[in-house]
Amino acid sequence: MLEKLENIKIEIESEKQKVSDENSLEQFRLKYLSRNGLFADLFEEFKNLDKNQKGTTGKILNDLKKSATDFFNDKTSEFKNNNSDKEYTDLSLPGIKYNPGTLHLITQAIDQIVSIFQKIGFNIYDGPELEDEFHNFDALNTPSYHPSRDMQDTFFINDNGDGNKYLLRTHTTPGQIRILEMNKPPVRYILPGKCFRNEDVTARSLEMFHQIDGIYVNKNVNFVELKSTINYFAREFFGEELKIRWRPSYFPFTEPSAEVDVECYLCKGKGCKVCKYSGWLEILGCGMVHPEILKNMNIDPEVYSGYAFGMGIERTLMIKYGIPDIRIFYENDIRFLHQFKQ
Repeated sequence: MLEKLENIKIEIESEKQKVSDENSLEQFRLKYLSRNGLFADLFEEFKNLDKNQKGTTGKILNDLKKSATDFFNDKTSEFKNNNSDKEYTDLSLPGIKYNPGTLHLITQAIDQIVSIFQKIGFNIYDGPELEDEFHNFDALNTPSYHPSRDMQDTFFINDNGDGNKYLLRTHTTPGQIRILEMNKPPVRYILPGKCFRNEDVTARSLEMFHQIDGIYVNKNVNFVELKSTINYFAREFFGEELKIRWRPSYFPFTEPSAEVDVECYLCKGKGCKVCKYSGWLEILGCGMVHPEILKNMNIDPEVYSGYAFGMGIERTLMIKYGIPDIRIFYENDIRFLHQFKQ
């Protein structure tokens, strides 16, 4: 019987190699481990052996059955785990609905304004948010005694040892100087970006906000071109029926200067608290580039002229949509943001 058991051991090892799934494993069990299997017959045969043969033969037979049983149990667990890892997908079920993200209202506005000006030939320049005093003030006709250069109005940065004072830019206008430093006329650019001012947080002001500046320098540029450009933008952005008003103003980097107003969205020009009973709301400041700025950039003001403008994005949106508080833009209130999904 010992020789028979040795042959069966070889046979079982061969059968183990054929087990690849649950069906073949079940065939292995029926053949060797079931009530009518091979091991049941072997133990019946074992009962008829002489006492002298039972000691050695019994140990070999038990070890052989244990090996087959362990193999069966291990494979059963393996196939069970593999099946549990496979997720059943019912393709007839409707898909899971996800709420897609969308661009923030401010980003949408910047993209729209950029697109409006690109249609009439403007390029885009993205200036640094960390500026030096020269580009932010000196080159823009803002002398050292100007109040905007006080610590109360500007976020100055610690001196880095190179002798220059650095600050978080208070407007995007310094980018105009950098454009004129890098390019010879003609130049036609818009400059979107963040600005920073040391102001109290109120319904109309924040310490961080967005602006878009624009500049065009070429030969024979005049105020009529500036006016037609701004009127075109205002009607593209706010609508064709918009009423626009121009009035003289003052900025150190333009001469002459003007501010552009649109009819109050709330009272339609009749006067209310929002427009301070004037019937109008300011949307931007603009003017002809000051000759001194052109001289500072080694551009002859007798040959070249230009215009510049700047607007606050948040303020422009507040006027367009009747938003009463600038802080709403940054509160991340889904109820507010979902009104402007694209």
